[in-house]
Amino acid sequence: MDIVTKRVYEPADAGDGLRVLVDRVWPRGMTREQVQADLWLREVAPGTALRKRFGHDRSRWAAFRKRYFAELDTRPEPVARLLDAAAKGRVTLLFAARDTECNQAVALREYLLACAGGRRL
Repeated sequence: MDIVTKRVYEPADAGDGLRVLVDRVWPRGMTREQVQADLWLREVAPGTALRKRFGHDRSRWAAFRKRYFAELDTRPEPVARLLDAAAKGRVTLLFAARDTECNQAVALREYLLACAGGRRL
């Protein structure tokens, strides 16, 4: 299963495979041509309350992941869509956050890989 994450502000690359924007809101100041997303899957983004509570504060990362995974458990259709796509080739999860290590795309990748491996988080 080939799932990677990438900031939406980085240039698209032929090796990206299926480019999926996983933010709930469109990246500030960017056009569709700049983003070059094949799909905008808002349904897998954290809910507004959770996103605001996290606020990209690393001290809240563990709690954010736990709550986000619980949200994803209630959204089997979009999760299955990503898993199906990843089974066919590379999927690049696009995000706008500045923090490249603690963001929803990184957590979503972890969740998807666990699902593909038959593990529960």
